[in-house]
Amino acid sequence: MTVTPIYNLGDFGTNCYILSEGGHAALVDAPFSADMISRRVDSLGIIPEKIFLTHGHCDHIEALNGLVEKYGCEVYISEKDLPMLADSGLCLADYFGSPFEPFYGAKTFSDGDTIALGGAEIKVMATPGHTAGSVSFVAEGLIFTGDTLFEGTVGRTDLGGGSFEQLIRSIEKIMKTRKNRIVYAGHGAPTDLRAELRFNPYLGGLRDSLGEDFIK
Repeated sequence: MTVTPIYNLGDFGTNCYILSEGGHAALVDAPFSADMISRRVDSLGIIPEKIFLTHGHCDHIEALNGLVEKYGCEVYISEKDLPMLADSGLCLADYFGSPFEPFYGAKTFSDGDTIALGGAEIKVMATPGHTAGSVSFVAEGLIFTGDTLFEGTVGRTDLGGGSFEQLIRSIEKIMKTRKNRIVYAGHGAPTDLRAELRFNPYLGGLRDSLGEDFIK
């Protein structure tokens, strides 16, 4: 599967990822500008069929309506975060003073669901903590962690529906796959699971319990 990142979109510096495999394409998250994302998509000569949302905060969903209008793609989100798509308060658009247009008609997925993209399989992993319905997407050799795990840090848990203890349990769940993967996060640069377990200052407790060489 080919991953084409679009980094640092909008005021929040949110990332979008274009996935392509066997003539099929999808997006992970829909931040800021449908025009900016679609220009990159069109340059690749592909049409995204689906948008997978890591969670429902405003900076990850702002381009949804424009992208769906242009490409007709289906939108997927966890059931717990689904209400955020239609509520400017729940998605924090009101809190941050961000533009908001409600989106209706998203489909939901659950922990452990597998989504096919061409010949690739993408597994949905529930990773709550940043929001109650945050998920990560696991594929061969990589993982999209949204705002759960970043290079050198972890997601905020003070924005409503969050829990630091739950966030660390979610990261432990990710680590217990025991396989090193490239981490594509909702913000910032890519990293990998081994590096984060060894050096991330927020994961000292996991290093102590799992061992810094737990990820092979």
